[in-house]
Amino acid sequence: MTNDRYESIAERLGALEEELRDLAYERLREAARAPASEEAELATAEERRVLQARRAIAKAISALAPLAAGET
Repeated sequence: MTNDRYESIAERLGALEEELRDLAYERLREAARAPASEEAELATAEERRVLQARRAIAKAISALAPLAAGET
């Protein structure tokens, strides 16, 4: 039962990671439309923050993977 809980959490984190990846790509596209604009600078900075959050979630998924598989 506990492994199912870890697996469920990892799946939800995976969905969040995917959503953040999509958001990061969206921000990069916005920055590419007008690379010399202030909006592009803001979009690039936001993309970096989103990427950092996505990496943290990916790390959490990796930490839960052995638990979901029943390993310690």
